[in-house]
Formats: sequence, structure tokens, C-alpha cells
Amino acid sequence: MTLTMLARKERLTAPAYDQGLLWVALMLLGFGLVMVYSASIALAEADKATGHQSTYYLIRHAAYLGVSFVAAMVAFQVPTRIWQKIAPYLFLIGIALLVLVLIPGIGREVNGSRRWISFFFITLQPSELMKLFVAMYVADYTVRKAAQMDSFTKGFLPMLAVMLLVGGLLLREPDFGAFAVIAAIAVSILWLGGINIRIFGGLLVLLVVGFVLLIWSSPYRLQRITGFMDPWADPFGKGYQLSHALIAFGRGEWFGVGLGASVEKLLYLPEAHTDFLLAVIAEELGFVGVCTVVMLFGWMVMRAFGIAKEAVLHERYFSALLAQGIGVWLGVQAIINMGVNMGILPTKGLTLPLLSYGGSGIVANCVALAILLRIDWENRRLAKGMPV
Repeated sequence: MTLTMLARKERLTAPAYDQGLLWVALMLLGFGLVMVYSASIALAEADKATGHQSTYYLIRHAAYLGVSFVAAMVAFQVPTRIWQKIAPYLFLIGIALLVLVLIPGIGREVNGSRRWISFFFITLQPSELMKLFVAMYVADYTVRKAAQMDSFTKGFLPMLAVMLLVGGLLLREPDFGAFAVIAAIAVSILWLGGINIRIFGGLLVLLVVGFVLLIWSSPYRLQRITGFMDPWADPFGKGYQLSHALIAFGRGEWFGVGLGASVEKLLYLPEAHTDFLLAVIAEELGFVGVCTVVMLFGWMVMRAFGIAKEAVLHERYFSALLAQGIGVWLGVQAIINMGVNMGILPTKGLTLPLLSYGGSGIVANCVALAILLRIDWENRRLAKGMPV
């Protein structure tokens, strides 16, 4: 058998999709289900709204995973060329949802933030879906405007206007964390898509100045900054949440106190099953558990960029930019959440992707990964000379 025949046989018998990426995603989702249950038992038993049922959040999170798997399987069946065609329409739907969530009576307010829309027994958080819609829209825009990306007025200015609209709506909720993630997605795709270096440099300066002004002009954001810099100065006030998160990390040491044995989750650490799930992981599974989560996310982001590189080789530029956007989204959001839990970054209301409790976030993450798998599947078929 000749080398050519052997190479052709190897291509034909290669896996049809990235099995490693799928298994890492399933590991994170399964681990998240276990840790959400562990972190929420005390809260569920103490809350009258849950009927004092210890499995309340476990059952709901499992239901979210079921819906997410169905949504992901449907998303995987959609070719990326269809995603590119409908990207502007999905973006408009996302804008409409961000407007609806601000309307009293439609948007539901929790802890001073109006981020949710209730449809009977379903609660939707538009900002989570908007992260995916923005990745698609900016990738499509960059491909369509490739010849004009060096122009400030024709290439960059229209995108800047659109992103300012999205940012303004998000800050009205307010959801500064989602705005930061969406800004990172948009800027990264524009940079990877070949935007003029001078325009990109000006954009970075503008973003830094904008973030500083947003923090300085908002008393509660400024308090979060000062509180995160020294949580022990006011451990029962501004620094309460972070101080207990740091205590959880300290108690965990190398191997943790054991699964289910966390003390901080016993109504000491607020949002233990959502924003501060990593602190519970640190306390129960220690440094080893946290490092495992970090490495899984790191591998997933690297695979996203690897899939994007393969798409570029096949001249599938929308697919490449979308894959990179998904990788940036998951990576940046995970870094921000981990930084908040460790006291490296100011406290923000961002969940840990694929792990934290929450319906809209899990659905959006799973759909994004399904699209990433679809891009890889199409890459592999093209490499074998098969149609997509």
C-alpha cells in the first residue's frame, strides 16, 4: 500500500468531530452539576421559596442541562453558512430583548438589577444570549467589510455605533460584567479580522478611558473597586462576599476539606452556587480542584483557536472568526469569574461558564460549543474532500 493510499485511508477513518472537545465540555457540565448541588444544599433547605427541599437547585440545574443538550443538538445540525446568513437577524432579536428587559412589568428586577424576562415558567437572561449573537454578528460584519476594515468611517465607525448601543442597553440594566465580556468578544474578532492597527490602538485607549469613567461616575462600582482592594477593611460590609470567598480558598489548601464539607456554603458565602462556585470548589477540592478547572478551560480555549486555524486553511473566514470569538468569550468570562473569586478583580455578577447555576447561561454556552463542534465537523469533511 502506497503512502498516498495510507494517507487517504487515515483521513477517511479519522473521527468525524473533535471528541476531546466534547468530552471536556461534558466533564465541566457534569462537574458543575455536582458542585451546584453541593454549594446549594444549605440555601435550598433554608429558603421558603424552595419548599425547604435540598435538591431544589439540583433538579432545576439538571433540567437546564436537558434543555441545553436539546438546543445544542439542534444547533449542531445548522450549517455555519446558515448561521452567517441569520447573524444580523439574531443580533436584532438580541437588541429587542435588551430593550424589553428594561420595560417595567416585562423585565424582572432582582437586587437592583433588571436583567431577566419571565415567560410563564421560563426566565430568560438576554445578555447571555447576546454574547453569542455579538460573536456571530461581528464575525459576519468583519468578513463582509474585509475590504473596508482600514477605513475609520466605512469599516469601524458603524460597528462602534452598534456596540455603543449594546453597551448602553447593558449598562441600563445594569450589567457591567456582560458588557466587559461582549466588548472583549467584539474587539478580539475585529483585531483577528484585520482591523487597522491605528484604529485598534485608538479603540483600546477609548475602552480603557470609558471603563474608568463608568467606574468613577458610579458610586456602587467605585465601592466595589475599593472593597476588592482591601476586603478586610470592611469585612461585614463592602468586603463581606470577597472575604468569605478568600476564607474558602484558604481552608481548601492543597486537596480541600472534602466534597460536601464546605463551611462557607452554609449561608456565609452569598451566591455560592452561581458567581462564587469556584470558591466552594477551592474549599472542598483545594488547589488541585481549582487547577483542574483552569486547565480544562485553557485546553478548551486552545482547541477553539486550533479549530479556527483549520477553518482559515479552508478559507472559511466567518467560521474561523466565530470559533475565535467563542474561545475568547469562554476564556475571558472564566478568567473574570476566577479573578473575582480569588480577589484579583473587583466583584462582578458573572457566572463561571458551563459550571455555575443558571439556565440562560448554560443554554448559550452549550449552543456555542455545538456551533464550535459544527465548525470542526465541517473542517474535517472538507479535509476529506466531502461536501458540507
